[in-house]
Amino acid sequence: MKILVTGAAGFIGMHTSLRLLARGDEVVGLDNLNDYYDPTLKEARLARLTPHAAFRFVKMDVADRAGMEALFAAEKFDRVIHLAAQAGVRYSLQNPHAYIDSNVVGFMNILEGCRHSKVQHLVYASSSSVYGGNTKMPFSEADSVDHPVSIYAATKKANELMAHTYSHLYGLPTTGLRFFTVYGPWGRPDMALFLFTKAILEGRPIDVFNHGRMKRDFTYIDDIVEGVIRTLDHVAAPDPAFDALQPNPGTSDAPYRVFNIGNHDPVELMGFVGAIEDALGMTAEKHILPLQDGDVPATYADTAALNAWTGFAPATSVRDGVGRFVAWYREYYKV
Repeated sequence: MKILVTGAAGFIGMHTSLRLLARGDEVVGLDNLNDYYDPTLKEARLARLTPHAAFRFVKMDVADRAGMEALFAAEKFDRVIHLAAQAGVRYSLQNPHAYIDSNVVGFMNILEGCRHSKVQHLVYASSSSVYGGNTKMPFSEADSVDHPVSIYAATKKANELMAHTYSHLYGLPTTGLRFFTVYGPWGRPDMALFLFTKAILEGRPIDVFNHGRMKRDFTYIDDIVEGVIRTLDHVAAPDPAFDALQPNPGTSDAPYRVFNIGNHDPVELMGFVGAIEDALGMTAEKHILPLQDGDVPATYADTAALNAWTGFAPATSVRDGVGRFVAWYREYYKV
């Protein structure tokens, strides 16, 4: 298949592209290589993809309407995996307009491209942040997600609504994946694992929010990629059991699905820090702080629906995954 992967120089995008190439797909990778974090890391990820004969890179912003229209018209993609986005909850408090440009305008361009070029299936990144202020655990796709607590979360919820509209109006099969705290080698430098590992190795204190009582459903990158690929291969279809009198937000009478993709095993932040300390053989100096604006105290994925749809089940413990990240970090940064 010929597959467009947006955000191909990103963390999940690179790993997903490598898996697609390994099984024989043709991949067109799109990224704008912006400087939200160190572009040299993005370029190093890209350098792992470019040697593959079946990979081509296009430098473009998904918010470039004319550019995206021309790309879709020329390439005639079979399927699309849309991972490009302005990420980060805390950054959305400082630069909200970047999230509308990338996550809303950009997503509109993806939907229009898929519609006009008759793409077979669009799989796109949503986020566990859509659950916002919900406290019922674990989070289920059948739960309401109408109370976001950051503009980032609001844009991801908007993506799900926009996707449903296109599934309903134009029969475009769409599947949204609500990622739960993805981590692993080649990860994002603004994420806790990266920040903590760097600080501990440099002898600096780490910022531990919500007094260390934050809980996250940390999900290893290989498990995430497995879920993305399985979902791509299982095209969204109308739910024959959908009841418009009691609508399930995760399904529809249109070819639309939304799934949680997580480890189904939340870990307290202090336990996560402990796994990093063990992998490094060092003890962190901890700067204990309250919960930050825009953050939620806990996430916990109910993954039963994705398991039923694709057979997906996460297989990597936090201790193993953190160990693999630390080994990569030491090798990559020579520390």
